[in-house]
Amino acid sequence: MGESISDYLVHRFNPYLAVAMGFVAFAIAIVAQFSVRRYITWLYWMTVAMVAIFGTMVADAMHVGLHIPYTVSATAFTVAVAVILAVWYATEHTLSIHSITTPRREFFYWSRVVTTFALGTATGDLMAASFHLGYLTSALLFTALIAVPAVAYRLGLNAVAAFWTAYILTRPIGASFADYLGFPHSAGGIGIGHGPVALTTAVIFILLITYLSVTRKDVPARDLASYAVPAG
Repeated sequence: MGESISDYLVHRFNPYLAVAMGFVAFAIAIVAQFSVRRYITWLYWMTVAMVAIFGTMVADAMHVGLHIPYTVSATAFTVAVAVILAVWYATEHTLSIHSITTPRREFFYWSRVVTTFALGTATGDLMAASFHLGYLTSALLFTALIAVPAVAYRLGLNAVAAFWTAYILTRPIGASFADYLGFPHSAGGIGIGHGPVALTTAVIFILLITYLSVTRKDVPARDLASYAVPAG
């Protein structure tokens, strides 16, 4: 969804205006997320969506606007992700998402998410365009790769390492499939269009968030009490 919405906005409107709009929406979502002291389903996932859209714009802007090769941007984002994880662990002695209970840990978490989304976009485009694999082959490749941490976890890989490895791989999967569906045949896609893909994925996204908001299956046990409705 983040990839398709970003591509639609950048191609439909003035790209500089689109990026500025993406940044404003991203900033508002991040500020709102940091202002609450518990997990709120719709707010958290709205923030993730804004990060996905803006992270895509940043990665694309580096290549299209600044003419930075995908090899360089992908390498830079990989280093950034590694540095954030290293500093996070050195400071907090854990990388578990279940331990994100302070503003500082939340800062590390969202810094990690932003760079991961940008990395995923750059890596997906690197494989599809620079390495000439095409969007579909790239998508299938990353889909196969995401099975590795799943299998490794069952064979004894640390849960935190398995989670973050899988998390990184979700982004190029989504980005590659979105590009394959949205771009025309001349660019290696099937030509559905960025607009229809963005709308369809947004509807699916909203339905899933509505399901979680109603069932509260995603709410941590420590936060369930705050959702309780007083009797009477």
